[in-house]
Amino acid sequence: MRGSVLVCGTHSDAGKSVVVAGLCRWLAREGVRVAPFKAQNMALNSFVTREGAEIGRAQAAQAAAARVEPEAAMNPVLLKPSSGGSTQVVVLGKPRAVASARGYQRMKPRLLPVVLEALWDLRRRFDAVVCEGAGSPAEINLRENDLANMGLARAAGLPVVLVGDIDRGGLFASLYGTLALLSPGDRALVRGFIVNKFRGDPAVLAPGLAELSRRTGRPFLGTLPYAPGVGLDGEDSLALREAGVGAAGGEVLRVAVVRLGRMSNFTDFDPLLCEPRVALRFTRSAAEVLAADLAIVPGTKATVEDLGGLREAGIDGALAARALRGLPTLGICGGYQMLGRRISDGVEGEVPEAEGLGLLPVETVFEPEKVLARPAGVAPGFGGVEVCGYEIHHGRTTRLGGEPLFVGEGLEEGCRVGTVLGTSWHGVLECDGFRRALLRWVAEVCGLRGWEPGDFSFPAVREERLDRLGDLVAENLDREVLLRILEEAGEKEEAGVPYPS
Repeated sequence: MRGSVLVCGTHSDAGKSVVVAGLCRWLAREGVRVAPFKAQNMALNSFVTREGAEIGRAQAAQAAAARVEPEAAMNPVLLKPSSGGSTQVVVLGKPRAVASARGYQRMKPRLLPVVLEALWDLRRRFDAVVCEGAGSPAEINLRENDLANMGLARAAGLPVVLVGDIDRGGLFASLYGTLALLSPGDRALVRGFIVNKFRGDPAVLAPGLAELSRRTGRPFLGTLPYAPGVGLDGEDSLALREAGVGAAGGEVLRVAVVRLGRMSNFTDFDPLLCEPRVALRFTRSAAEVLAADLAIVPGTKATVEDLGGLREAGIDGALAARALRGLPTLGICGGYQMLGRRISDGVEGEVPEAEGLGLLPVETVFEPEKVLARPAGVAPGFGGVEVCGYEIHHGRTTRLGGEPLFVGEGLEEGCRVGTVLGTSWHGVLECDGFRRALLRWVAEVCGLRGWEPGDFSFPAVREERLDRLGDLVAENLDREVLLRILEEAGEKEEAGVPYPS
């Protein structure tokens, strides 16, 4: 088969990303070579491909669902909100500009050809491309020059499936209202509806589905049940979760992650959410930060601005007290920079210079060119276990004392002084050996005798989640109709829909 489809949602976080991932895993298991695509993504949660391109983390997870390597073409435009109301515009994996909301709207006509070329490139190389919209297709204030929803569908000849989240309420009004706000030309591309996160008796829902189909002339392609624990890597703070105590019982290791205003890559902590004897909280409370067994200062897209917010909340005092008491603290990327002595930022923020917290002997200078890399090494202070991650930052951090956290051939990364640790690498907690060694060390320092981390494999957990998404699609959606919708775009290609010049 050859084909494509655009999955839109009635609003942000309606389940578009999950449906796309589920479709990708189902098709991959059927032997279809499939790729995900999202023309425009606004997210502080990003990933680095092997070629050194920055894309949305959700698209990297969807590529894993499709069992293919993530690449820049899968997310040609990534928007990263920064300080002062500006947004960094990343095009084909590299920073292109910093723009205001109005400035970005003026850029869109120049970006549409880039988006279409990326999509056509994927369509040439894959049997199927499952596209994800952005926000809602009924954002009529943004329809002109739209390149992510119906503008993309019209330009590329894509049939559209609309997803609604029944768990939030107002499902029928959301679906009907979205369709009603579309122009006749846009509306004609919508082929059907999908219900997401349904709990209860399907027989109770059936009359409403039948009536909405009668009024709109569109079928319901299926109802996905509410399935906790199978979510995809989120794009914004709506996706933040916290973990209580797992079934293992016994002593609990408490982790407090400082909830920064522009926190990025919060999926760094997904492995901790899987730990059965770890209780994790995202918090702005200085008291909770001080009381935790492990405090983590995460990454951010506005290091200096978020450092100011951290001080206003009194968390600087809590982190200083932790260092004096010998309690473990970890800084990641922007959080690592904050733990240092000085930050010189002439790139991301409006304040060019700031004094750090002074807990690590490092200094950071921001440069226009962004570091995008997939490094690997070992952790000498944690039994020499292997560790890998990915780097996304403008700041160059220089260690002036202490010990490196990670080492490798010609590599010294991060800093460690006593119980204060820092690294520029995201994703290190996904490395099972390092995560277990780190948590055992925290437990020992904090006197949690007999405490042990879980023996699960985090990569295996992720793979199991993707398989469950594929099962949800295969078991609950009308696969024959979905295949016909996918092939519709392929037929248009064969009929001579022009490629962009």
